[in-house]
Amino acid sequence: LAGFPCQPFSNAGLKLGFEDTRGTLFFNIVSILKVKRPKAFMLENVKSLGSHDKGRTMKVILNTLDELNYYVPNPKILNAYHFGVPQNRERIIIVGFNKDYLPKSYEEFKYPIGEIISDLSVGDILEKEVNEKYTISDKLWIGHLERKEKHLEKGNGFGFSLFNENSRYTSTISARYYKDGSEALIEQKGKNPRMLTPRECARLQGFPDDYIIPVSNAQAYKQFGNSVCINVIKQVAKKMIDYMEKYNMI
Repeated sequence: LAGFPCQPFSNAGLKLGFEDTRGTLFFNIVSILKVKRPKAFMLENVKSLGSHDKGRTMKVILNTLDELNYYVPNPKILNAYHFGVPQNRERIIIVGFNKDYLPKSYEEFKYPIGEIISDLSVGDILEKEVNEKYTISDKLWIGHLERKEKHLEKGNGFGFSLFNENSRYTSTISARYYKDGSEALIEQKGKNPRMLTPRECARLQGFPDDYIIPVSNAQAYKQFGNSVCINVIKQVAKKMIDYMEKYNMI
């Protein structure tokens, strides 16, 4: 299981294979696959990986995995919102199966598709009592409003996003959430909006409430922003296990 940044691929060469991955963290993943030869793997990345560098990055990735003799079905973009959490978080998933363990003829692997739960809402992950420290200051709130106004004047939609308990989902939370909470602020009657708490961010990513958060709030925001949505990974893993059991790979 792994994730990796895609930006370094912009400097890839023309061989479209293993050598083109040097200098990237994906190269390290490939090195592990090459030596350890696991029966299967799952990789996760941002949605834009598929179109990065005009699609060339994905071509390098898929060709490299093919070189290692892995069956890699077409990568799939999955949204956390379709897997039981109120967060609009689209991520690309790449899975692979070691052909050494597959028969000569095998069926296509099918990703889970999830479902839209009609009564799912942001209120499902909100804590009932929240410390006043999560309410943003007047200075920060005014700054958010002014920046949004400037962006509107320029004709784009950048700026903070505001949600309440009745919202169907929040925007994607990221590692920068700790800075100002702009991706997902929660409305409060009669006062400034507030940031999500670390526990609420954990819930947005599918972590159970008994999951211990042993780090500072700033570190927790970074880690949950960088995390995968557990609900998505769990369902993909289940499909992978079913597929592997079908061909006696386990």
